[in-house]
Amino acid sequence: MVTAAPQDQWRLLDVQDHDTRLSQIAHRRRNLPAHGAVQELRAAVARIGDQLVSARTAAGDLERQVAKAETDVDLVRQRSERTSSRLEAGQGSSKDLQAMQHEMASLAQRQVVLEEVQLEVMERLEASQAAVDRLEAEREQTAAELERASADLERALAGLDAEAQIQINARADAVAGVPEDLRALYEKVREQTGGIAAARLYQRRCEGCRLELNPTDLARFRQSPIDTVLRCEECRRILVRTPESGL
Repeated sequence: MVTAAPQDQWRLLDVQDHDTRLSQIAHRRRNLPAHGAVQELRAAVARIGDQLVSARTAAGDLERQVAKAETDVDLVRQRSERTSSRLEAGQGSSKDLQAMQHEMASLAQRQVVLEEVQLEVMERLEASQAAVDRLEAEREQTAAELERASADLERALAGLDAEAQIQINARADAVAGVPEDLRALYEKVREQTGGIAAARLYQRRCEGCRLELNPTDLARFRQSPIDTVLRCEECRRILVRTPESGL
């Protein structure tokens, strides 16, 4: 059985108060709304980045198609110009000239078709480049929002860390006056209960589990020496007697 002077047991309540506040700060730290905002914006930046890669790839493919279409049109135009020059010069037999006239007509039709293809591909490229520009602007804007949200999160975390450090320092002062065996019991119970290890016995009620003590336990506690460290029979937390305990 652990024993400790009443004043040492009261110090345990101060330690518990600091530990409770530290747990609350840790909970607030984990659940800051800014965490969710930063995660969402990071995901958005990544998603837009993937879309931008696809859009740039599509634009690159269309640029190559435009270049090919321009080359095809130029080749037909050059062939048409050469054939036209030969016709104007009257080179060849009448049969050759007739064949060149037929070729000129075919080349003109071919050029019309290729220019239509070229125009269609250029329109698609223009739309694709517009999509790239839109995604680049969207990514830049989202990245700026992420930077602001990250800065807000860092400020909030720094504020909570400062609060926690105050509690850590105060806890160190409080725990320094607690005997080693009582401190070890406190830490063991705190680990078992997941937080609250010491509670006041207030008006015959354990403030740890909020249950009222039965008459048998109350009678036993009344008979216990003042330096006996009491334990709640329901939750096994350390019970600290105060003038308001009702014993």
